[in-house]
Amino acid sequence: MEISGNSAFYAGWSTPQAGQNRVDQAAGQIANMTIERSVTSQSSEAQVDRLRSVDRSQQSDLVSNVVEMAQGKIQAELGVKVAKAADEVLGTLIDTFA
Repeated sequence: MEISGNSAFYAGWSTPQAGQNRVDQAAGQIANMTIERSVTSQSSEAQVDRLRSVDRSQQSDLVSNVVEMAQGKIQAELGVKVAKAADEVLGTLIDTFA
């Protein structure tokens, strides 16, 4: 019996890292929006009016980034479950053929 490197076990172990990268990227974008907002909070009245229209698009970006973070978390959790399931199956196969 041959066990290849392209098994569910390896896919399961790479998925949490991809999920973590997704969370990190979304969190970084949220942090950048927060920094921009605090810098622009000391603006004139005309600038505030212009920023209100930008603020609406940033709110949708914020929502998108929060959703992206949640998806990354779920992706990481599911990757761990896949790896655990593959590990259990491999253990069962080894026990069966040993």
